[in-house]
Amino acid sequence: MAAVSHPEEAQDLRCPGISERGRCKAVRGKEGQMAGLTRKNISSPDEVRQMKDGKGQLELVDLGAGLVARATFEPGWKWSEHVKPMAGTDSCQAAHVGYVISGRMKIVMDDGEETEIGPGDFMTAAPGHDAWIIGNEPCVIIDWQGMADYAKG
Repeated sequence: MAAVSHPEEAQDLRCPGISERGRCKAVRGKEGQMAGLTRKNISSPDEVRQMKDGKGQLELVDLGAGLVARATFEPGWKWSEHVKPMAGTDSCQAAHVGYVISGRMKIVMDDGEETEIGPGDFMTAAPGHDAWIIGNEPCVIIDWQGMADYAKG
């Protein structure tokens, strides 16, 4: 959070108030207050979703402010084959923000723009894309946007 030197700036930042340290107070969660700390481990997910033909899975944790997923896509996985039947759309309509831990994936937007992502890459993908795994290694991505309804069967 950015420091706010003048309380009048709070409104411009859509900040509900200023702390004693001159920082914006966050307001979220139960009864309007954000919990002081939240800790969850992806090895004990709140939910696991399987993809068609065992070609992938999502392990999700709910931090209260949203879902975070560890998505594992097996070699041979392709969105248009393994998720499209569940989604019922021509292309993936979820926006994604993620970090690639391992493996490689090709992403092609509906307009033809394309990229390949791999270990160490941060990525964003707007709604309207297909994607598939490149090579023989599973692709593991931490994704903190777009998972609320992804691969729900």
